[in-house]
Amino acid sequence: MTTPTIDQAAAPARRRRHWVRWILGGLAAFVILLLALVAVAVKAQPTPAPLALPAAPATPAGAVDGTYQVAPGSVAGFRITQTVLLLPSEVVGRTGDVSGTVTVIDGRAAAADVRVNLLALTAGGNKPAPQFATSLDTAQYPVAAVALAQPVPLDATVLSGNATTVTANGTLTLHGVTRTVAVARTVRRNGTGLDIAGRVPVAFKDYGLSEPSGYGPIGSLADHGVAEFVLLLRHG
Repeated sequence: MTTPTIDQAAAPARRRRHWVRWILGGLAAFVILLLALVAVAVKAQPTPAPLALPAAPATPAGAVDGTYQVAPGSVAGFRITQTVLLLPSEVVGRTGDVSGTVTVIDGRAAAADVRVNLLALTAGGNKPAPQFATSLDTAQYPVAAVALAQPVPLDATVLSGNATTVTANGTLTLHGVTRTVAVARTVRRNGTGLDIAGRVPVAFKDYGLSEPSGYGPIGSLADHGVAEFVLLLRHG
């Protein structure tokens, strides 16, 4: 009987190591390809542009004073930056479930009370927005509210039908916490109504919100965002 040489005895072990290296190399390549596909998918997702006043307003008509109702077509929502595999993009949640009133007295916006149903937030073509439901704790606090803290004059530019941007002091109630905020608003008359678009920076910690949960080791959500809205106001 022939005794195997050392090289012959070691051959199976070498073949096993060879296959192990191939398997590990294949797994590594698969993981890299998967991560690359995830990154491409995230970057390829369309991001809605910031909310803005609608185009082609009607010629201003009638008295500006009065009480206005938030009309259908109004939209509000949040915009939060996410990072996946070091690539930043934005997650945008919006809803048309917006209600409230704005009162104009002596050519000034004297009071406003606008409410947003956070449970109705959707993202990416009317899909559910679980990131916002979790981050904003909408199950317990389903409504966000915006109000004026002091009157805002409507100058001649607004009354003539041209848009003008003013920074107004208001309050934002979110997660059961109310804070004074500076709101950049673009205002314009539209027929007998008013159109208003605005943005409010939101730091989650200011409203007792936990830091958003991200995507494990491959990504994260920012601890701040922007609340944005466009209000179509019509005489009540």
